[in-house]
Parts: sequence; C-alpha cells; structure tokens
Amino acid sequence: MSFVRVSVAWLAALCLGVAAVGCGDSDGSGGSNDGGGSEGGNSEGGGGGGNASAQTYVLVHGAFAGAWTWDRVAARLEESGQHVLTVELPAHGEDPTTPADATLDAYTAAVVDTIDGAEEPVVLVGHSMGGLVVSQAAEARPDKVKQLVYLAAFLVEDGTSLLAASSGDEESSLQMYLTPDGPTATLAPEGIPGAFCTDCSEEDVAAIEQHLRPEPLAPFTTPIHVTQEAWGSVPRVYIETLQDHAIGPSRQKQFYTALPCDEVISIDAGHCPFLTKPDEVADALLSL
Repeated sequence: MSFVRVSVAWLAALCLGVAAVGCGDSDGSGGSNDGGGSEGGNSEGGGGGGNASAQTYVLVHGAFAGAWTWDRVAARLEESGQHVLTVELPAHGEDPTTPADATLDAYTAAVVDTIDGAEEPVVLVGHSMGGLVVSQAAEARPDKVKQLVYLAAFLVEDGTSLLAASSGDEESSLQMYLTPDGPTATLAPEGIPGAFCTDCSEEDVAAIEQHLRPEPLAPFTTPIHVTQEAWGSVPRVYIETLQDHAIGPSRQKQFYTALPCDEVISIDAGHCPFLTKPDEVADALLSL
C-alpha cells in the first residue's frame, strides 16, 4: 500500500495563503508525527459482502467536476461492503441549476439533504472546493457526521472565503488556465493536463474535458460559517496529494497545520487521485 499515513492532533485563482500554527509535520515521504486535535442530486451505491463494519460515505466533488469523478472510488468502497452516496453539486455534472443560482449555501443544502437521507452518521469526504462545502454541512449536522475527510481540499477557518484564501500558492499553475467571464470562470482544456490532473491518462483528460462546465464564481467569494462547537466537534482527516499543481503540497500542509487534523494521509498523486489512484484513495478511506 503506497499511501503514507502521518499522525497529527488541516478559481479566478485557486491558491491559498493561511497562517501556520501548531500540528505535526509531514514530509510526504512517510513517517509519523504525533499532533493535537482532534450536493443537486445524489446517487447511492449499495454495499455488498455483508461487512459488519460497513460505514456510509458521502463523497463531494470540487470545482470543474461532478459526481462522476468518484465512480472508481465508490466502486471499490462498495466492493468492500461499504455504503456510498455521491453528491452532484448545483450547476455541476448533470445538475440543471444555472450558474447564477449556484451559491455556497445551495451547495451545502445539497450535501445536508444527502446526509439527512442516510440511516446512520456518515463519513463526509470533500475534494478541493468541496472542502468548504463539507465544513458547512458538518456545521449544520454535526450529529450526522462521524468524520470529515479533506482530500486535497480547502480547509479554512470561519469567515474565510475561497477567494480570500487563494493567494500566494507558488506551486499551483491553475490560475494561468482560468478565464473569468462574468459570473463564471472557464478552465481551458490544456489546463486539465497542465494543472488540474497532471498525471491523468489521455482517456481521463478527455473525460474531464467532456464534462467541463463554466464554474460559478459566487461560491468562491462567500465566507464560510463554522464554529468550534459544531463543525469543530467532528473528527477530521486530511489526505494530501504530493504532486498537486492545482493546490500545491506546501499549501495543503499549511491547511492542516493551521487547523490540526487527527490524521494526515499522503498520496503521491496530482489533484485528482480518485481518477489516477482510486485504490489508494479507497484504501485510505477504509483505513479510518
């Protein structure tokens, strides 16, 4: 198993700048450090195999993506007897919402609706921009979320917007491929292999391009609202991607350093490991 677990007690421009505080160190090559601390429609995959320790996973995609991106990970989780719910955020994938009606609150409501439909507390997983969404969903339903997982995702404190947190990431090359157009931003096709999924196969690059839609910008300028009493009471894990050119590895480390997590797991992949290394992503989730 090639993912590395590190114990620790955390698009005009998708980059970020947060102050670093207190959590165990992760060099991405292995090792363990102790630290403190502790969408839209959905589709359900039934668990097989009668696993007595089956959990329900709710998987939330990020920008320029859709629920389809989780298909490989979902299949592997289901093969292990887990229950899986994938969320289609408004104005993404096959969802008919217009970009003008896509807000951070609408994203959060889609995830909360999915959580409310689950029979038990869920493991809530957010990728990239989806990190903001799962944070707000956990704030709304802390009793329904048993664990938060941030996969190469934005993990920010209360009152922070994605745009405000998106500056100074020198390891990210995503910005050069983005074109703002009123209420949306467009990702140039060459930005898929250039930044968004640098280690994707040609087939996966083509699939991402086929599903691309203009990305609503309003959710990026909206500050999230979370409290330590609700969101902060839910255990959280960060899965960092060590070859990421959309949210750089150093910036991801700043996330989980500023807001300590119970564990950090490292995967040697670009920004879309659910496509390039689905077995490792599934193994990481199953290990929690």
